[in-house]
Amino acid sequence: MTYVQALYGGGGWPLSVFLSPDLKPLMGGTYFPPDDKYGRPGFKTILWKVKEAWESKRDVLVQSGSFAIEQLSEALSTAARLDKLPDGVPQMALKLCAEQLADSYDSKYGGFGSAPKFPRPVEAQLMLYHSKKLEETGRSEGAKEDLSMVITTLECMARGGIHDHVGGGFHRYSVDECWHVPHFEKMLYDQGQLANVYLDVFSITKDVFYSTMARDILDYLRRDMIGPNGEIFSAEDADSAESEDVTRKKEGAFYVWTSHEVDHALGEHADLFKEHYYVKSSGNCDLSSMSDPHNEFKGKNVLIERNSISAMASKYGMPVQKYLEILGICLQKLFDIRSKRLRPHLDDKVIVSWNGLAISSFARASKILKGEPVGTTFYFPVTGTNSEEYREVAEKAASFIRKNLYNQQTCRLQHSFRNGPSKAPGFLDDYAFLISGLLDLYEVGGSVFWLAWAIELQRMQDELFLDKEGGGYFNTPGEDPSVLLRVKEDHDGAEPSGNSVSVINLVRLASLVSSTKSDNYRQNAERLLAVFEKRLKDTAMAVPLMCCAADMLAVPSHKQVVLVGCKPSVEFDSMLAAAHASYNPNRTVIHINPNDDEERAFWEETNENIALMAKNNFAADKVVALVCQNFTCSPVVDNPRSLESLLSK
Repeated sequence: MTYVQALYGGGGWPLSVFLSPDLKPLMGGTYFPPDDKYGRPGFKTILWKVKEAWESKRDVLVQSGSFAIEQLSEALSTAARLDKLPDGVPQMALKLCAEQLADSYDSKYGGFGSAPKFPRPVEAQLMLYHSKKLEETGRSEGAKEDLSMVITTLECMARGGIHDHVGGGFHRYSVDECWHVPHFEKMLYDQGQLANVYLDVFSITKDVFYSTMARDILDYLRRDMIGPNGEIFSAEDADSAESEDVTRKKEGAFYVWTSHEVDHALGEHADLFKEHYYVKSSGNCDLSSMSDPHNEFKGKNVLIERNSISAMASKYGMPVQKYLEILGICLQKLFDIRSKRLRPHLDDKVIVSWNGLAISSFARASKILKGEPVGTTFYFPVTGTNSEEYREVAEKAASFIRKNLYNQQTCRLQHSFRNGPSKAPGFLDDYAFLISGLLDLYEVGGSVFWLAWAIELQRMQDELFLDKEGGGYFNTPGEDPSVLLRVKEDHDGAEPSGNSVSVINLVRLASLVSSTKSDNYRQNAERLLAVFEKRLKDTAMAVPLMCCAADMLAVPSHKQVVLVGCKPSVEFDSMLAAAHASYNPNRTVIHINPNDDEERAFWEETNENIALMAKNNFAADKVVALVCQNFTCSPVVDNPRSLESLLSK
């Protein structure tokens, strides 16, 4: 793809590149029609042309292919001009990215940019981060505007057809501007990131709409995407057959409904349900000219909420709770009927990087959801499970990777698993995303074992991928001669880049370990960002998470919350929940039980200051917390409310 983009100025899928026997690219392009059409050569014509060129100009083709790879290799081996970013660049990049996103914001339907609309969670993460920065510096109006853009986007997505109202989770993207008709594929990397963004907005607003949406996503994964040993599968296809006797698969067949099907399934509640979800006998894919340009969904309905719950409940003369209860019962009935349909193909491959993203969201949910009011009622497809069960899901997924995709002798990861580990080695994203997930798993109360593994994986990531001369991380280990280009990826797209996530990991690790190792982590992060100085200055919108990461590294006031006491206990759990109750990406939570020999030994080796802090503040009958900033710690507090108050300052 890099070759085609460089040679022809653009690319896309499906991609066709013709290679020499030693795997050098000779020529290529994207989307050739079957036959000559619209002034474009058809694929059969291309095949003849390639055959003729190979027979008559073989040497020239091979030479030009080798030359192209050499030029690309040189262009892509970006090296840092300085050891760190010049002063002011992180703040400028963060501001620029927020401004560029605000300029592209759709105030009517939410989202950044026009149709087709992709949920790019890094955009929401940037706006939330920038909002908090504005709030901290007294610019509350700007902070509210940034937050409002994220809130509107998440609400419109949740109400739209891109959200699977019947089964939970989100589809890949919306073909129209109003988040209505999606491309129906479901990807694990979307679910993990979106759950985290909904959790973040819940921790800011305390509105259970957002915690419920996080649960909706996680409950979908638990029900449909987790294997027998805790592994989390990759994706579900968009298309499936409409019945056993039809071989041709259709996009969305599993997910769409006719008005008659809804009437038959829901009886007395059918009219209420159809009005709520805009179900019509003629089909409802008519909200935009882009929704169904080829009439593929004629007579079919993609569920979308267009009216407020309170207005609809009022119209039907019932309390909101009763109205929601009826909708939940209806969704359960449709779910049961849908379960009998032929399902889209399940991609049961287990990819380390995507599991890392999901581990993060399951782990964080276990503590952030403790902030939901007692007695909160949930409706299908949300199960209302005890949030601690989400941490168990995260731990099982991490254990599966440790057992099946990690070599304890070499300390290396394999990329994926299906009926056994793949031959492909772990890539940068596999290490970076898994480390991030393991840090979250530790911080919400997981064993220090997960933190130790994260530190070990970071050591191996540095050994395999770090450009020790030029700075930054390559995507591949560089040991396979068939991989022609070692690229340093920076683009934060549907998935964040491994380099952006790595900076945040290094900042977090630096706040956990002793000074010498901490300095080393920070230096690697500074050098990495210096590699992408031009990108941060010129096209910040392409690297939203890297903009956040650069600011995190520049922030002098990274908070450490140190919890000391006997665990597990209800008191310890409550203090952990308080430590995670507010939104603050510039915070690390450390927890230690000095009576636990394994934990005490780990911290004595990893960071003596934390071991000493724990020893000096331990009390057998209570759990205490210290909040440290700029090497200065607060007086100890011993109840959740005091800790929340301290962290809000």
